[in-house]
Amino acid sequence: MGNTKSSALSKELLEDLKSNTKYSEAELCTWYQSFLKECPSGKISKEQFEGIYASFFPNADPTEYARHVFRSFDTNADGTLDFKEYIVALHLTSGGKTLQKLEWAFALYDVDGNGTISNNEILEIVRSIFNMIPVDDQKNLPEDENTPEKRAAKIWEFFGKKENDKISEGEFIQGVMDNKDILRLIQYDEPQKIKDKLKEKKQ
Repeated sequence: MGNTKSSALSKELLEDLKSNTKYSEAELCTWYQSFLKECPSGKISKEQFEGIYASFFPNADPTEYARHVFRSFDTNADGTLDFKEYIVALHLTSGGKTLQKLEWAFALYDVDGNGTISNNEILEIVRSIFNMIPVDDQKNLPEDENTPEKRAAKIWEFFGKKENDKISEGEFIQGVMDNKDILRLIQYDEPQKIKDKLKEKKQ
């Protein structure tokens, strides 16, 4: 049975991705080929996405974080990522312009999608980040951020919020842009691992 999916990227999609990400035409075409090999349907399921993350973090448990990342990139909420959503995800988690990256980070933390972030949502994402940090590395974290609760409290305190307050997207982006320390606290710095893994796949 022939594959109904074209093995070449459409010109429109290629141009779109080239102008919105830092990837070259050659890189995009290579990734598209391997994407189709892994996902012949042209779509990647949540389970497959979690599997990809699991291969990046063999010494930790990235399942929860992968689930949140998947939700934040599944822009049409159909339970799958197409090639465009997948490449945008890669681009933003391993680079991307600061504003784009912060808009994505807000979507990641806005677990219920209601346009604001609560204290509990921050704790939920921070917990999923901690699951990806090997236990030995957790021991080396500063005293005031060596548990998910401490780190979440530090972020919340920075925004000067009371327990039941909410953070809007504008406040979130402005606050993080004004304080690089908060940027460090809200993200898990996985890009290098992912880049290395992708290089291996391309060779």
